[in-house]
Amino acid sequence: MKQKNKYTEGRIFNSLFSLAVPIILANILQTAYQLIDTFWLGRLGAYAVAAVSLSFPVLFLVLSLGSGLTLAGTVLVSQYKGAGDQKMVDFNSSQTISLIFFISLFLSALSYFSAEPLMKLIGAGPEILAPSVSYFKVSSLGFVFLFMFFSFQSLMRGIGNVMLPVYIILFTVFLNLILDPLFIYGYGPIPGYGVAGAAVASIVTQALSAAIGLFILHKGSSGIRINLKEMQPHLGTLKSIVKLGIPASIEQSTRALGMTMMVVLVTGFGSEVVAAYGIGARILSFIVIPALGLAIATTSLVGQNIGAIKIKRAEKVARLSSQIAFFGLTGMGLLMFLFAEPLTAFFIPNDPEVIGDASLFIKIMAPSFGLLGVQQVLNGVFNGAGFTKASMLISILNLWIIRFPLAYLLSHKTFVGYEGIWWSFPVSNAIAAIVAFIYFKQGYWKLRLFKGRH
Repeated sequence: MKQKNKYTEGRIFNSLFSLAVPIILANILQTAYQLIDTFWLGRLGAYAVAAVSLSFPVLFLVLSLGSGLTLAGTVLVSQYKGAGDQKMVDFNSSQTISLIFFISLFLSALSYFSAEPLMKLIGAGPEILAPSVSYFKVSSLGFVFLFMFFSFQSLMRGIGNVMLPVYIILFTVFLNLILDPLFIYGYGPIPGYGVAGAAVASIVTQALSAAIGLFILHKGSSGIRINLKEMQPHLGTLKSIVKLGIPASIEQSTRALGMTMMVVLVTGFGSEVVAAYGIGARILSFIVIPALGLAIATTSLVGQNIGAIKIKRAEKVARLSSQIAFFGLTGMGLLMFLFAEPLTAFFIPNDPEVIGDASLFIKIMAPSFGLLGVQQVLNGVFNGAGFTKASMLISILNLWIIRFPLAYLLSHKTFVGYEGIWWSFPVSNAIAAIVAFIYFKQGYWKLRLFKGRH
């Protein structure tokens, strides 16, 4: 009983800290996959980084179509955990795993056979078409493993067991560090696969992490037990997962599609600018991880407190998390501003033009990190309350109503050129954060509490 109430009693800061720090660490480790790939591929040349930079937003788009449903698992499980209903925690976990498995199979097959037309559609030039297609095809084969681990991770976060995924990710990242150069360059009897080798290394580690996660869930000693009998489709539960998950999927898909369209804008300025955008975007994604970690921790805490019918405490969680995000990420943004050039040079050491463009991108966006953090945390609040539509609408505002049109206008209709794409980031972050804050203060999210647990 004591464990059950851990996140619904006591000091909010302690609860938030104990959830957020392991989630942030896990996300840093997952991003290390991408940074390790970029490091080794950068040694092949700018074309290799550009090929993966083109593939990444499309991969993220496909993944987000299904990964929003894993967020539904977090919301459901956290609310049942807060309500003290272990039977429903296990049942909803089994239903989530089953649904995500079949969705991932479908997306894997669809992505594999659509690789070349997708890369052509996004604007891959002749020099990077072949490597981008091969990287995308191999990556798509690992979707099932990736989705299964994401599901395991989301369910563990829902009940507050956040350290277990960290240990698994730490192991697989170290393994990836060894496998990346092995499969990219080859060694002894193992052939070098070039750009696709980075994807081969990722699949091996993803398969291992998925197997470990499913074994832990089946064993049932870590707070959740899944079993085959409860994986048989239950219409009411699947409807709840879809109702919560579809807006989250649309939100993440919208974000991914927005990234993809930004890349389409960037490709018009040549491979060097694409490489600069890829490096800048990856370093930025590494820095905004604390915002996403706080948002996920906030979702779990808000969900558990709503499940325990502690609405005032859920509101206090939201306020404290927003303050931490704003001040903490503003400070990190300042550091990124100061060290933009050396960080960029670490990835492509022998290309001054790419270094200059990528570091400028970082310097322009860095001051808006605190506002980005506030927006992400408030999205986490809305998700924890089961009102995933609010997060979806704010993301659409950010990316499609503000960022993309502004990026197009500045880059194509003014003298600033491709630098206009860089400027669209801080402007959209600021407006979206203000809108999210106003919406939060109105309190409508408190009236949209998830009723499914009754």
